[in-house]
Amino acid sequence: MTELKESMKKARARLKKRHAAETRFKAFGIGALAFAFLCVVMLFTSIISNGYTGFRQTYVQIDVFMDEGIIDPKGDRDEKALRSADYAKIVRQSLYDKFPEVTARRDKRTLANLVSSSAVYDLRDMVLANQAVIGQNLSVWVMASDEVDMLVKDVFKRDEPENTRPITNMEIAWVEKLEAENRVETRFNTNFFVAGDSREPEQAGIRGALIGSALTMLVTLALSFPLGVMAAIYLEEFAPKNKFTHIVEVNINNLAAVPSIVFGLLGLAIFLNLFGMPRSAPIAGGFVLALMTLPTIIIASRAALKSIPPSIMEAAIGVGASKMQAVFHHQLPLALPGILTGTIIGMAQALGETAPLLMIGMVAFIADVPGTPFDPATVLPVQVYLWADSPERAFVEKTSAAIMVLLGFLITMNALAVLLRKKLERRW
Repeated sequence: MTELKESMKKARARLKKRHAAETRFKAFGIGALAFAFLCVVMLFTSIISNGYTGFRQTYVQIDVFMDEGIIDPKGDRDEKALRSADYAKIVRQSLYDKFPEVTARRDKRTLANLVSSSAVYDLRDMVLANQAVIGQNLSVWVMASDEVDMLVKDVFKRDEPENTRPITNMEIAWVEKLEAENRVETRFNTNFFVAGDSREPEQAGIRGALIGSALTMLVTLALSFPLGVMAAIYLEEFAPKNKFTHIVEVNINNLAAVPSIVFGLLGLAIFLNLFGMPRSAPIAGGFVLALMTLPTIIIASRAALKSIPPSIMEAAIGVGASKMQAVFHHQLPLALPGILTGTIIGMAQALGETAPLLMIGMVAFIADVPGTPFDPATVLPVQVYLWADSPERAFVEKTSAAIMVLLGFLITMNALAVLLRKKLERRW
């Protein structure tokens, strides 16, 4: 009896110890999840808090006199003369007339910098669109400079000491006078989505990077998807099981873990130096990213093919189909949801890559929007990299706003992969 009690006591102690270990393990798991969630929240909070202002832009209203003596002194309305006119002088004169108390040369230069240099192009476009505005007095809204934009958005605090901010008290007084007359307002920054890159923060946009990313992804998809699926079908269904195919399979699995910059070096050596592809072009970027994406697509496609019950292949062959017909008419359609899921995940990974594209020259400053895969271009991750390296404070919000757009695309692509899998996947 005593031995039985002692044995039960030891069993309870072991059970209590085991339950305590399980409780600790659950606590560690919950703590890890909480820490990961906190890191994600901090990341998104930092990006959004810095980037949401990038979707707003400050505009200033100025009164301009479209002086014919400056725009078209000959009066023949020649388009070349209208394009090359000194519109900057008209903008400066408008500001000088608004602030007649400003007389020093240095102060006048500072005053002229209240508005963006894009005001010159706005006036030129107005004249080219309607020559009747020549000789008229107009009130036009133009973009403010990046420093005024930061001031209006309260990024630069007005009550801070003057030596701690890049905008002077004199400039703040000018801006406040314009604000008192309702000549300053913030609008949705459409320019951010329709303009290419620029050295001026207030004029910089992501359109060129978006189109460059789209062209690069099209080239990547056109190369990696058919090659990856065909390679997976061959290795899974037709390749003989020998030492050579085993080496190929091992290397495909290893390539999926190779650092992306190695693919960039490979693209630099082969596609640019050997084949002479254009540097900094989506065609070269697409080839490099296709090499990087191929292992992911092959592995996902083979896994999808393996998940199909062998009875489907056997039934197709049993009614007279060849092996190729059985694969392409029966197995491949049933495996397509898994293949598409792996492809989308691989493409999402390629969309966020920067290192391999830096190696093939896509880090160059490209202001023009590319029209074909052979034109110089950049992509969204590289655009983020370039802006993050810029010294102007206004590029911080541009960088964060571009990251928000990139994250939006990545989340959408991953959500699409999940939806496709849930909608098209069949349970066996």
